[in-house]
Amino acid sequence: MCNYPKQFEAMATNFQFDSDFFKNFLIPDYILRPEAEAKVESVPYVPNCPVLVFINSRSGGQLGGSLLSTYRSLLNEKQVFDLGEEAPDAVLRRFFLNLEKLKLNGDAIAVEIQKRLRLIVAGGDGTAGWLLGVVCDLKLSYSPPIATVPLGTGNNLPFAFGWGKRNPGTDLNAVISFLDQVLKAKEMKIDNWHILMRMKAPAEGSCDPIAPLELPHSLHAFHRVTEGDEHNEGCLTFRGGFWNYFSMGMDAQVSYAFHSERKMHPEKFKNQLVNQSTYAKIGSTWFFAPLFHPSSMNISQIAKVEIMKHHGDWQTLPIPPGIRSIVCLNLPSFSGGFNPWGTPNCRRQRDRDFTPPYVDDGLLEVVGFRDAWHGLVLLAPSGHGTRLAQAHRIRFEFQKGKADHTFMRIDGEPWKQPLPANESVMVEISHLGQVNMLATHSCISRSVNDPSTPSRIDEDSEEDCEDDSTQGGEEFRKFGAAATFKIPDEVDISQLS
Repeated sequence: MCNYPKQFEAMATNFQFDSDFFKNFLIPDYILRPEAEAKVESVPYVPNCPVLVFINSRSGGQLGGSLLSTYRSLLNEKQVFDLGEEAPDAVLRRFFLNLEKLKLNGDAIAVEIQKRLRLIVAGGDGTAGWLLGVVCDLKLSYSPPIATVPLGTGNNLPFAFGWGKRNPGTDLNAVISFLDQVLKAKEMKIDNWHILMRMKAPAEGSCDPIAPLELPHSLHAFHRVTEGDEHNEGCLTFRGGFWNYFSMGMDAQVSYAFHSERKMHPEKFKNQLVNQSTYAKIGSTWFFAPLFHPSSMNISQIAKVEIMKHHGDWQTLPIPPGIRSIVCLNLPSFSGGFNPWGTPNCRRQRDRDFTPPYVDDGLLEVVGFRDAWHGLVLLAPSGHGTRLAQAHRIRFEFQKGKADHTFMRIDGEPWKQPLPANESVMVEISHLGQVNMLATHSCISRSVNDPSTPSRIDEDSEEDCEDDSTQGGEEFRKFGAAATFKIPDEVDISQLS
């Protein structure tokens, strides 16, 4: 049985929690050991809210390492993991296989821990997306819900679910307070989105994505061409997934510049507030968009955009000539907490078939921006970007020779995408199931299945009043985030409930 740290008694007094509070989260040692044959311990209690904690120790400057130490002082060290040392797919593979073997041996505590398990991930949006991708790839009949601790620069995922935009603190008080919120949090489903990028290998040069640090964890090369497949022979394919947004254009260019600067001068990026102010400084170049982003790189000049709102019905989406950035948004939080979609009123809903931005409705909100001056409208109570569409699927086809590159990003992680002169690049986004999140009861995200969600659109707004994602083909079945995850042949994956 886990022994409680000596400081528990003092902390319980400070927080008006009794010692039973900490039993909610502690997972017994034998369940965390890789050897399922280890002797089962006598545990007189079952944790009500067992947690596995994943921390990116390199996020938030010095905050990640400090937070790691605090969590390890409070919980069993074996249930707190540094993502710089061990990938989440390896951790979860070991944990769930061990649980399964214990369940087969009749261990009732293992059964309850699997039912009650919650995950905590501390890092930026990219780190949170990494863990979400792994959980999605596991394809459990019930995936554990995830709480996000904001350690990054944008922190849109934590903000969307009520966990805040800034790190809540790394000391004992802050961590215990956060655990208390996790204990009381509600579960909410959100949509998963799959992105597939395919291009012909150019005769000269490369069209591989170029990242300032590393490519997003879920975006990687996928070799799908089989022998004799002449239609796709010579194609290069990348696939990935996102939960918050996919964007392309000048906003991704700004993000790329920030990440490149951080790679060149890591010593300047050791404080979350400094990181955010530096990002804002680099982002100010967007106010002078014509100088840094010529009109030849505007979305309408380089790409044809198609959307599908109803099954099988592809439509060309007109893009206004001045749009320099397109955001395909799943959550009501972008660029540090803004909601660029807003809430269309009844007339807009009727005329353009718009709905409020639910996080589990199988729709992406597609929003355009001309420049940072345009983005300033988000500061107004009812401000929003240029609403272009809502769609189940979106397809970008980049026109040959219009520009030699563009910028893209997935959930805060950018890259520079070469556009070969004589070959087209296709990017397609499609719905791919759902995953469970943990949210505070005051979060801004709204669910179509949540009774507390407003069921009608605000008529007093200042503004006038089954997709085919289940395609065959392995490329659409996995995010690929859990590249090392493999169920051993002797374990029946159908039993991993």
